[in-house]
Amino acid sequence: MKRLLVLSLMLSVAMPAGAEPPADIAESVEALRQKVGAAGVSIAIVEDGKTTLSRGWGVRKLGDRAPVDAQTIFQTGSTGKAMTAAALAVLVDEGKIGWDDPVIQHMPWFRMYDPWVTREITIRDLLVHRSGLGLGQGDLMFVPRTHLTRKQTVERVAYLKPKTSFRSAYAYDNILYAVAGQLIEEVTGQTWEDFIRARVLRPGGMKNATSDSEDRFRIANRSWPHARLSGALRGLGPQQALDERDELGRNGAPAGGLALSADDMAAWLKIQLAHGALPNGKRLFSEQQAAEMWTPVTPVPITPLPTELKPAQPTQQAYALGWNVQDYRGHRIIQHGGGVFGSITRVVMIPDKNVGFAIMMNSEDSGMLLGLTYDLLDHYLDQGDYGWIAKWEDWYQARLAGGVEFLKQSKASPAQSGPSLAPARYAGRYRDPWYGDVVVGSDAKGLTIDFTSTPRMAGRLDHWQYDSFVTKFDDPAIEPAYVTFALDADGKVTGVTMKAVSKIADFSWDYHDLDLKPVEDKK
Repeated sequence: MKRLLVLSLMLSVAMPAGAEPPADIAESVEALRQKVGAAGVSIAIVEDGKTTLSRGWGVRKLGDRAPVDAQTIFQTGSTGKAMTAAALAVLVDEGKIGWDDPVIQHMPWFRMYDPWVTREITIRDLLVHRSGLGLGQGDLMFVPRTHLTRKQTVERVAYLKPKTSFRSAYAYDNILYAVAGQLIEEVTGQTWEDFIRARVLRPGGMKNATSDSEDRFRIANRSWPHARLSGALRGLGPQQALDERDELGRNGAPAGGLALSADDMAAWLKIQLAHGALPNGKRLFSEQQAAEMWTPVTPVPITPLPTELKPAQPTQQAYALGWNVQDYRGHRIIQHGGGVFGSITRVVMIPDKNVGFAIMMNSEDSGMLLGLTYDLLDHYLDQGDYGWIAKWEDWYQARLAGGVEFLKQSKASPAQSGPSLAPARYAGRYRDPWYGDVVVGSDAKGLTIDFTSTPRMAGRLDHWQYDSFVTKFDDPAIEPAYVTFALDADGKVTGVTMKAVSKIADFSWDYHDLDLKPVEDKK
């Protein structure tokens, strides 16, 4: 059994490996949490089928004294994709579906944009990010929340125009996991929420875990999301608690709507490292399906890292069924990150060491999360201290600084020209085939905007230049965007396009995929 790295206040001193986690781990992680300014942290570690650490640090919500402990649930984002895959694996074991069954075999009404892809896309394809859709395409149908049902969302997938040909390239998406969740309901008659609770979470010993927000809100021992929103861009300014309603829409939950505690994560890691076997001698899923879920399918392009982070750059990586598979220091790593606004998670396994760990945070301090991840990896791979905490935190702060500089350059010399029309002439209802309606209004103060499929996604439009405006949403957690009106020769609006203002905005703010056209407002 190995010891965790002890992190000093200077974030650079590592304790050597030993027989058990160090007695002062609590003080070490707490010092790091306070230095970074994170609200709460929870860590689970499993070694050789045993839980060697499961505990929390900090608070569930800033301003409250309730502490994070091993039973505190955190929103875990896209790490839940692996559980959606596991739910499907249960159905494969039961002979109700096959990984390579066409989706329309079980869901005849389902459509992709291209009829040929509709016929060919399989259940496996839903999970491995090779459908031809672009990065995060369609995410605005459930980010940050929605009025749409899951079935309505899946029906709108037919209007998502692909960016590449089918199975030709990797592009991470969430929307097809929503399709996978709907497929589970079509096959079993149970919602994804009910099925995954009854067939994955509870049999797997994940007693605190929840699969929907209503259950989560009923649990007192839950973490609140936090973020820094008062600076020039998201990630800067004081840490603040967010509105709990600002969460992934229920329709997108199969892509990342689970909440788990450290104890739950320990149970999940044991199942994964045991290839589906449960401690009671039963199985959650077969060894065959365990192998399927870890088998690489779609090659993932490798993004070059700066020199100081080069050891973290894999030489090969691919996406499997809900998992990333890559190498690190000569070892195979099975891992996945997750993030919903205000919470981030990393789940990591080193199969040849029979070790896994999960780190959950109720804030968006990615430098801390990545630093802890790679310090733990190096610890279990008997590497020396590389100072990952400081290096990843420097990278994260440099990324934010680059984003601020981009904004400064954008504001340096806007053309003081336009708008071409009086405000009232921009007003109207505009419709995108997959998102739905966006309403631009006009009042004495100027223009307003309302994303009608998304609760509380409304605000004002300030003129930027020419016929472009910039959003000023009432909710500061919503990413600002440029809104550009296209005019014909007669000065009539023919369409609206959008893009995020920030260069480093989360890809789920896929404003750029909207193609809004004016429609008659019958109200």
